Amino acid sequence: MYRPAASPMQSGRANTRRWVLEFEPQAPLFIEPLMGWTGSTDPWRQVRLSFPDKESAVRFAERQGYAYTVSEPGERRMQAKSYADNFRARAHRPTAGHR
Repeated sequence: MYRPAASPMQSGRANTRRWVLEFEPQAPLFIEPLMGWTGSTDPWRQVRLSFPDKESAVRFAERQGYAYTVSEPGERRMQAKSYADNFRARAHRPTAGHR
């Protein structure tokens, strides 16, 4: 069980509190000889269950009798800075047409 990280394209914190339960692979992947696609005989490889919180995921795993491990996410640290800090590192470049 783990809480997935937000996509790099996301900057907000909405909908990042869900937890995911995935099963460990039971069979190795293989290359399908005709088309060259990756295949597997393991049906659990495709199962991915989402839960609103960690407690719900743990209760489900225990109720089903699954052995599980919980991977706690690292918390995101926000650095407080002012709007002016966005422009401090830039070198002064005169704009075209100004002398």
